Amino acid sequence: MAASNQRIAVLGAGPMGLAVAYQLARDGHRPVVFEADDRVGGMTACFDFNGLAIERYYHFHCTSDHAFLQVLDELGIADRMHWVETKMGYWYQRRLQAWGNPLALLKFRGLSLTAKFRYGLHAFLSTRRTDWKPLDTVEATGWIRRWVGAEAWEVLWRRLFDYKFYDYSDNLSAAWIWSRIRRIGRSRYDLFREKLGYLDGGSTTLLTALRDDIERHGGEIRLQSPVRRVHIEQGRVTGVETAAGVEAFDKVISTIPLPYVPRVMPDLPDDILQKLGALKNIAVVCVIAKLAKPLTENFWLNVNDPEMDIPGLVEYSNLRPLDHAIVYVPFYMPGEHPKYQESDQVFIDKVRRYLKTINPALSDADFIDIRASRYRHAQPICPPGYLDSLPPVALPVQGLWVADTSYYYPEDRGISESIGFGRQMARQAVQGRP
Repeated sequence: MAASNQRIAVLGAGPMGLAVAYQLARDGHRPVVFEADDRVGGMTACFDFNGLAIERYYHFHCTSDHAFLQVLDELGIADRMHWVETKMGYWYQRRLQAWGNPLALLKFRGLSLTAKFRYGLHAFLSTRRTDWKPLDTVEATGWIRRWVGAEAWEVLWRRLFDYKFYDYSDNLSAAWIWSRIRRIGRSRYDLFREKLGYLDGGSTTLLTALRDDIERHGGEIRLQSPVRRVHIEQGRVTGVETAAGVEAFDKVISTIPLPYVPRVMPDLPDDILQKLGALKNIAVVCVIAKLAKPLTENFWLNVNDPEMDIPGLVEYSNLRPLDHAIVYVPFYMPGEHPKYQESDQVFIDKVRRYLKTINPALSDADFIDIRASRYRHAQPICPPGYLDSLPPVALPVQGLWVADTSYYYPEDRGISESIGFGRQMARQAVQGRP
């Protein structure tokens, strides 16, 4: 039987941390959430973009996001969810082409019929696969090339790897890539149409509702309160240290990025610290542009252009209706890559040039505003056998649980996955070890 009314520290107020606190508070415990930022949300947090409250990094929802949809229902905001038929495109050979359905694949210019067939068959079978375990130890680029062939790999896949993972491209798990293909495939409601979702007000609607519910049920959220150290004595957690001092807690659940954990938990066993130190992450510089006119009619646009160092871009206003066109252009790269040290202005100037290339009708006057945001640990790099490389969620320290978005591998980072995993971790923590 789980002890009731436990005082539990939750590190991080991203979707996973909020989900942990939400579950704990509803179950009668007293979570205290510590967040370094001045707002909740992590990568889902919004900012004031010239009068528009919008996420710093793009998000969308699929019909298969069950944990997310369940929380909306529990919070009484399910009626603020909307589903929209969206379009995909492909920028290839300096030409904007339709993408994302069998007819678009058949009409795609720059690819042989054989290559189209092999690519389509691989995508179809990936969406039908349910068991990812056989792919866990398979290297992704070789797996894709064997299926689609050299031609389709070069045209449709290679640059997506090169401009996201760089030197890590040839050592990624096929299970991780498969889950990307499958998630988008499951967002289709027939072979030719895709349906994605958005919330009225964006992620702020969810974050505000979660925060209010946590506080209404006795939880506490402390912003601009980074944890300096988790205190561990004789194999058990005793409390956390912040700028305000040391505070006692029955348990600690951490959802901060794993690379930060050794810094705040230096007393962990050496083998755990070594495992955490070996993990790698992709960083992102995400440029968001507000335009006076639409860029394209697509929500997602894949990009294969030797003059553009991006794998794609998202025209968010083609999902969520807004007064102006909103385009996200993410530049992914390993955090240690020299490019990550370049100034925001370098990336902003590239985006202006890229967007005007894709839509020559755009002029400088059409750029109402443009900003760049950075996140050092945006996404884990998942080599073959990745799950086995992670420490257990329940660490060998009494009262301590640690996880981040890495732990729902092979699924990609996402709001729904974070909510589902966070709630499960909260239940396990109050009951003892999983």
